Amino acid sequence: MFIFEKRTQIPVNIKNRNPKLAGIILEQYGGPDGEMSASLRYLSQRFSMKDEKGCALLTDIGTEELAHLEIVGSVVSQLTDGSGAKEFDRYGKADYYVNHANAVYAANAAGVPFNAAYFQSKADPIADLVEDLAAEQKARATYDNILRLSDDPDVNAVMKFLRAREVVHFQRFGELLNHYQEQICR
Repeated sequence: MFIFEKRTQIPVNIKNRNPKLAGIILEQYGGPDGEMSASLRYLSQRFSMKDEKGCALLTDIGTEELAHLEIVGSVVSQLTDGSGAKEFDRYGKADYYVNHANAVYAANAAGVPFNAAYFQSKADPIADLVEDLAAEQKARATYDNILRLSDDPDVNAVMKFLRAREVVHFQRFGELLNHYQEQICR
């Protein structure tokens, strides 16, 4: 069903280590508006779309979100690569280090573990697509907030790419919603 290419959509080459920034970016890994939530939301909702067009779109975007999960995980990993306990402590992230060391863990920026309650699948294409539109806007806003907090050009290039993809996903979901609403009005 899926084809895996051993490269990310955008190269991830972070030169500077920064466990604090890594902790912030975890929001987009395991947070409610992050890539894990998005991928599971769309890959679950695809089964109750009205037609092949809806199923295909949610499958395509859901698998792309998995690719984004890999990108975010790569950023977090590279920001902490080689960082020891004292460096995590210096950045105020000793609590993360105690539990996970340099591992990429599915949690939000506050350290709350990922929870499937972050997303919904209602078997109602209109309700699900409205949720998806909101989810894409919340993810875009989170990327905007990360960009306001980061001064690392390597990180920012990746965050801007991911933010742009959220906008494209929003547009595609809007087109599908319009398609379904037109069918209802006939």
